[in-house]
Amino acid sequence: MPFTPTDEQAAALEAFKSGDPLAIQAGAGTGKTSTLAYLAEQMPGRRGRYLAFNRAIAADAAARFPGTVQCKTAHSLAYAAIGHRYRARLNAPRRPGWQIGQDLGLNAPARIGTIDLVPATLSNTTLQTVTQFCQSSDTELGHHHVPHLRRLEGEEAHAELADLVLPYAVKAWADLQDPHAGMVRFEHDHYLKMWALTDPVLRGDFLMLDEAQDTNPVLEQIVLAQGERTQVVMVGDSAQAIYGWRGARDVMTGFAARHLTLTRSFRFGPALASEANRWLTISGAPIQLTGSPDIATTIGHHSSNPDAVLCRTNIGAVTEILTRLNAGTPTALVGGGDSLRSLAQAASDLIQGRRTHHPELVLFTKWNALRDYAEHDPAGSDLQPFTNLVDEHGPEAILRAVDRLVPEAEAAVTVSTAHKAKGREWARVTIASDFTPPPDTDEFDAAGRLIPGPVDEAEARLAYVAVTRARHHLDATSLDWIAQHPDNPQSTVPEGKQASGRSWKLRP
Repeated sequence: MPFTPTDEQAAALEAFKSGDPLAIQAGAGTGKTSTLAYLAEQMPGRRGRYLAFNRAIAADAAARFPGTVQCKTAHSLAYAAIGHRYRARLNAPRRPGWQIGQDLGLNAPARIGTIDLVPATLSNTTLQTVTQFCQSSDTELGHHHVPHLRRLEGEEAHAELADLVLPYAVKAWADLQDPHAGMVRFEHDHYLKMWALTDPVLRGDFLMLDEAQDTNPVLEQIVLAQGERTQVVMVGDSAQAIYGWRGARDVMTGFAARHLTLTRSFRFGPALASEANRWLTISGAPIQLTGSPDIATTIGHHSSNPDAVLCRTNIGAVTEILTRLNAGTPTALVGGGDSLRSLAQAASDLIQGRRTHHPELVLFTKWNALRDYAEHDPAGSDLQPFTNLVDEHGPEAILRAVDRLVPEAEAAVTVSTAHKAKGREWARVTIASDFTPPPDTDEFDAAGRLIPGPVDEAEARLAYVAVTRARHHLDATSLDWIAQHPDNPQSTVPEGKQASGRSWKLRP
């Protein structure tokens, strides 16, 4: 069908013609890829590049953009420039982190304060340090790249850990420079970082960066450097910036450019747009959405048979999977079950008195120690749903459930965390029950009720991502509490009353 631009898309074209840098806020379902392809098609004399978030998006874009635009991921460009030299190392077999640590010279345990660190823990921390360096814009390894470990809190303890680990991280990074052989397993992020350190030049009349709200500093550095020689167009949705805990940044908001918006969603109707807008307001987003009037999206408690169930946490996903499988429903999990399997295996190891190498649990030697930490230490409260789940079902039940998962094409329902659902859509979506309200404060309102704490902006963004995955029906019953929360711009709470809630702090 012929492409008929909206007023916002037409305005984007006029701004694109100017050659000035642009930042386009594109809400959920507003056709950002179609818009970018339209811009390129209307300027056939200009050649450019489109940087995609992953290979699937790049392949889809390549089929929609004109031949004047090269659609690639940053990794594919880095591989063509540098990564191909390390082809043999990329195909090397996997090795446990402790073996790599031994090769680097990490053979003895260490003690920091009252915490004993075995060589395997030091090895994994060393490798994570290299990973964090590769995701940064820094040119040299430093103390701030060394990750913080649970139960090893405080700046003094972290400084001691960094002093211990950093020399081995430097040795590991040096090892990775050899294209032919080495001790450390070579990963794709390694050659991306090597490429970034060469100050690459991306030739063309323009460079379009997709998903700019979740950009690693290493890619940000590469893209911003191109602004000296080409038109940079950043596109994304600041309200979908949900990977900050992983080091990603929203590079659009501070980008010195002309800022435009795409606000009409072609995915869902006005009712869902209204639901999305309340979360956009709470998150401080710069846009509000308009739904397509010809799409009759409904909202309410409707479906016992949704196409997808979206969870706040991995623990919520486990609970949902167990429920669905026990009911005999063929169930799929977006991204597969590897992360859940590793958590369950770590729990099994601790229950049986063995140490685990899971990065979140590596400093615990017994299950009871982990349970006590989760129950009594504020820093470990996000682990309590996990320990409760294991205590209720046992790790073996979780492992069996993971083994019973089916591919999405064969599933009656797909379970996903909201993070992994980003970029996806389904006809009927149910929001899982682990999207719980923020905890109460210790203050009371005029009626003597506890006043709920504010809704965290990051949690509002995640709820926005979740509710906007639906096309035809959304069951957001688990988010009904927002209707009476004082942060809600559409609040229905009677004057003088406040709603109470529970905590929702667990990381994905």
